[in-house]
Amino acid sequence: MTAQTGSEPNRLERRKARTRAALVSAAQALLAEGKLNVPILEITQAADVGMGSFYNHFHSREELYQAAIEEALDQHGALLDVLCEDMDDPAQVFAQSFRLTGRLHRLNPTLSKVLLNDGLNLARSSRGLAPRARRDIEAAVRAGRFHVGDPELAMTIVTGAALCLGQLLHDRPERDDAEAADQVTEDLLRMFGLPADEAREICARPLPIFAAAPRDDSAA
Repeated sequence: MTAQTGSEPNRLERRKARTRAALVSAAQALLAEGKLNVPILEITQAADVGMGSFYNHFHSREELYQAAIEEALDQHGALLDVLCEDMDDPAQVFAQSFRLTGRLHRLNPTLSKVLLNDGLNLARSSRGLAPRARRDIEAAVRAGRFHVGDPELAMTIVTGAALCLGQLLHDRPERDDAEAADQVTEDLLRMFGLPADEAREICARPLPIFAAAPRDDSAA
């Protein structure tokens, strides 16, 4: 009998990873459409996997949906980390992250809608934009760049602005997403204490190319 090599377990792990990724992707698409109560059979059909494969990875639809939201947040957070890694000024990091997030809604509408549909939980999430915005606000306060008395309340404003901006851009496809995102960011910077001319200048700076960004060609 031929001894088993390590290739078979590796193939199995890759197949399991592909199945899990297909389930998460299908769940994200359903979440983006607001379909929260679909049968598991519909999820597995959308993922093109067997029903038994579902239970090899998740115990329930709710567990899958939670994983889908968390992976969407991690995906967004990782993108922000890559695109802001060379910046030192926390006020500029905050501004660039928010401007990039505003553009996400048109760049990747499925990911955007997953995040919007979980909007009320985003402010206190430990993933995605929220912890990075909170970090940058607190750092900007320590550096004397922002004048914010209560960072937690500031985060409420930031989260509300991010969610409402995203919904507006989906509802009004004729609006320029870059212009809208930059204007909201400029208003936030002014609210947090930056002079108007500096806030405007920061929001007019060129942004990094979205080479690392996940693209989605689905309709907004």
